Amino acid sequence: MPVYRDEAVVLRTQKLGEADRIITLLTRRHGRVRAVARGARRTTSRWGSRLEPFTHVDLQLAQGRTLDVVTQAVTLDPFSITLRADYDRYTAGTAMLETAERLVVEEKEPAVQQFLLLVGGLRAMTGAESATGVRRRPEEVLDSYLLRSLSVAGYAPSFEACARCGEVGEHRWFAPAAGGMLCGRCRVPGAATVAPGTASLLGALLAGDWPQVALAGDRQRREAGGLVSAYLAWHLERGLRSLAHVER
Repeated sequence: MPVYRDEAVVLRTQKLGEADRIITLLTRRHGRVRAVARGARRTTSRWGSRLEPFTHVDLQLAQGRTLDVVTQAVTLDPFSITLRADYDRYTAGTAMLETAERLVVEEKEPAVQQFLLLVGGLRAMTGAESATGVRRRPEEVLDSYLLRSLSVAGYAPSFEACARCGEVGEHRWFAPAAGGMLCGRCRVPGAATVAPGTASLLGALLAGDWPQVALAGDRQRREAGGLVSAYLAWHLERGLRSLAHVER
């Protein structure tokens, strides 16, 4: 069987037969891949924690008819160790994995930007990218990741201008179906009224402007989280199961 190498993040695992596992991966060059890890459920398995969800790995895979087969795995970043020790970060991280799997639909189609976003998001979630030594709030990292991954998928929201007419300003109404914030003239029935500062926070989360994010109040954070969840659910046509467990 032809063999190839790639780096990947493990998104999900499921049992296969008596001792194997099916591993769903988001890879750097091959997009979403489903592969079999032979004997992964045995206590003596050589895979150990290398093929657990959240783990960033360097893999060698053999191409199969329906599923590829993992033949080698080397851990690059053991994100699962840190995330499993913190419930809030674990639940937020789980929502990130579910989002990546839902947005990258086609198997073996390259999705480099989604892969890089996921690895960067997991690093931020575990505190590995904090230059100041202060760990970012898990819900903020999650909301930033969700907005960016939606943008890469072609669903970029508008926060600094009206999504319909393009008028620049901090508008007060948000409608997922319209694509973001709306001015008073373009407001549609059912649009949510947002507090002052929430639109700016959403824009900062999308841009990764963490100093600006740090200035937001609790009301704006809670409201922004709800709007991000609503926007995600609209474009995925149903919400994420894992979001129900995220503390906000």
